[in-house]
Amino acid sequence: MSNMPMRPPLADEVVARLSDAVTQGRWAVGDRIPAEPELIAELGVSRGTLREGIKALARTGMFEVRRGDGTYVRATSEISGTAQRVYREHSDQDVLQVRFALDTQAARLAAKSSDAQVIQRLRTLLRQRSDAWQEQDYLAWSQADWQFHLEMARASGVPLLHEIYESFGAVFYGTKMAQRLADGFDGCLREGHESLVDAIEAADDEAAARTVVANLDYCMSWMP
Repeated sequence: MSNMPMRPPLADEVVARLSDAVTQGRWAVGDRIPAEPELIAELGVSRGTLREGIKALARTGMFEVRRGDGTYVRATSEISGTAQRVYREHSDQDVLQVRFALDTQAARLAAKSSDAQVIQRLRTLLRQRSDAWQEQDYLAWSQADWQFHLEMARASGVPLLHEIYESFGAVFYGTKMAQRLADGFDGCLREGHESLVDAIEAADDEAAARTVVANLDYCMSWMP
């Protein structure tokens, strides 16, 4: 009997299954998950066990429980939810300082491993970014810019780096939308964007890192 594997607590199983439902795309960020009776029947657990699992995911920041309304998805993974909760406790300047480390390493790695398809995706996003800025569609500009940086993190080839970087989304949008209101801000700066793709295409990892630093220095100078 002592050699029999121990079954994990039911609440842990609930956490795992609810997390899987989010990561597999059943519920997107912002969606309200099904009501308790539906989940109780689906998971085959008691109301107390279900609530224990939901509370655990709420503590990580993955779920948000709104009293009298329901439970909503706030992040696509526990690590992303925890990171976003931590970021809210720090200034945008602090978060940007962390990006100096992540962005430069992602750029170096991307310069060593990216292929023609990655380069094409990056250049397409930059064209969308430029068009949106010229049209003064600042939301589309911010989205294209964010997708560009997220694609850079993915191009690093390190899934954990990409997942951590993805958690910057809410902070990134907030900062970008504040910056573009400042008269004189250059929303199509080549440093860290077109020049970064050029460096990646040339497989020059040090040039890629330098242009990223130049872009982040510029962003830091416009912090409110």
